[in-house]
Amino acid sequence: MTPFDWTILLAMYVAIVAVVVVTRRHMRSVTDYLAAGRSAGRYLLTISAGIAGLGAITVVANLEMGYQAGFAMGWWGLTMALFGVIVTVSGWVNYRFRRTRALTLAEFLERRYSRRFRIFAGTVSFGAGLINFGIFPAVGARFFIHFLGLPDTWQLGALALPVFPSIMAVLLATAVYFVFAGGQVAVMITDFVQGAFANLVFLVLAVYLIVEIGWGDVGEVLSQTEPGHSKINPFDTGYVADFNVTYFLIGAMGLFYSAMSWQGTQAYNASAKTAHEGKMGGVLGLWRGRSQDVFMTMVPILVFTVMHHPDWSGFADGVQTKLATIENEAVRNQMRAPLALAALLPKGLMGAFAALMLGAFVSTHNTYLHSWSSIFIQDVVMPFRNKPLSPKAHMRLLRGGVVGVAVFIFLFSLLYKQSQAILLFFALTGAIFAGWSGAVVIGGLYTRWGTTAAAWATGGSGVTLTLGGFVLEQAQRSWRDNGVAFWGLLDGFGVERTAAWATWVSERLPNGQQLWGWAMWLSLLVYVVVSLM
Repeated sequence: MTPFDWTILLAMYVAIVAVVVVTRRHMRSVTDYLAAGRSAGRYLLTISAGIAGLGAITVVANLEMGYQAGFAMGWWGLTMALFGVIVTVSGWVNYRFRRTRALTLAEFLERRYSRRFRIFAGTVSFGAGLINFGIFPAVGARFFIHFLGLPDTWQLGALALPVFPSIMAVLLATAVYFVFAGGQVAVMITDFVQGAFANLVFLVLAVYLIVEIGWGDVGEVLSQTEPGHSKINPFDTGYVADFNVTYFLIGAMGLFYSAMSWQGTQAYNASAKTAHEGKMGGVLGLWRGRSQDVFMTMVPILVFTVMHHPDWSGFADGVQTKLATIENEAVRNQMRAPLALAALLPKGLMGAFAALMLGAFVSTHNTYLHSWSSIFIQDVVMPFRNKPLSPKAHMRLLRGGVVGVAVFIFLFSLLYKQSQAILLFFALTGAIFAGWSGAVVIGGLYTRWGTTAAAWATGGSGVTLTLGGFVLEQAQRSWRDNGVAFWGLLDGFGVERTAAWATWVSERLPNGQQLWGWAMWLSLLVYVVVSLM
């Protein structure tokens, strides 16, 4: 990083803070805080809603997946985009949800089913979202440490402060301030600024790297992969671990099944002026994402090329030397592409990419802080009150929820040891809610025969399956990393028997995406059968 690059990074930080300071006066009520007064037009939503779901962690996750799956991933991704167009243009779920005038999904579930079910759904949504959100600060902070080449500690007088928690604290504090100052109003407008900048930088970076590395080297490397591990032919990926055809088919089903179920950006579901404006924002957003897709498709392939082509062997050795200093295998896989990009990008583009990732980090964190804290207050705390709060007390409670969520994810990121690809962790933790909620939402909006008993049965079976999968995944990690099966709880069954059981679980346990697929089918079956009974 040169002084010019640091200037670009600092300019991005100052710009987004200035936007919040200027726009904070527009937040004058609880409705403004929760849903921007339902005043957002299609063009604001086109950019803001798109970047809200694209955090620094999302960029790192897609670079990790693209490195493993190659162009085959891009083919399946474009196929999934077709299903995304159908869902968006048809107004599937979105139109009917907006007619309910509910501010959150769980509020609708109370009207359709019961208050107790609302509390249950809100609690599960909040808990799953909080765990899912827990690794965001860690991945973002590690990106900046490795991409910028920061030391492990920095000196403050006589104190040696660790860099990792310091970066997390500063960036999280920035996101918390944004939500405090302007609620959903500030979140949307800052997301718009960051999104407009990101679209341009994504395209410039992709074009530069294609020219710099050369298309001939890409073809030479990709054509040498083994049968069943193709990074070109989408139908020759049977031996590709995790990110193969099954992964994308489950994702395609999830586009229909889980429409509006995942609540990480739930405020955007209620912020549009009308349901039509919300739909058009989504339609235009499909075009907005094309420059982002070019980057996510091309850059992992280009990184794979320089890491495997003989003409780039010296470059690859330098990156591998830096990767060898990272003990955790999961983190090592995540940081491969950022370290390669740090060595490839010239002055100016280095700073631009760092600024893009800063904006992406803040935009996703302020959106998720706002969403999960609002869900907790609106759908878990408020239903227990018999009297409504005053606007001032309501705002204090909402802001207190933001602080609570920020403290939790800071500590979770500090203590949790990652053991799998980011997107598989997302699928596994997200399935705890999204694995069953789609059946309940679709049944509630589109049928008259869906019952409250079916909603409870669906929620109970879905949570049991997915939460059980999450616990087993953590347990087999304990066995793999430490040789201790299920945290020592099964030691009384004998060493050999315990080892055999732990090995069986480790070999047979579905990954996060597969578990989500099983949960969707099970939940649909349970909802229909119990309702008709």
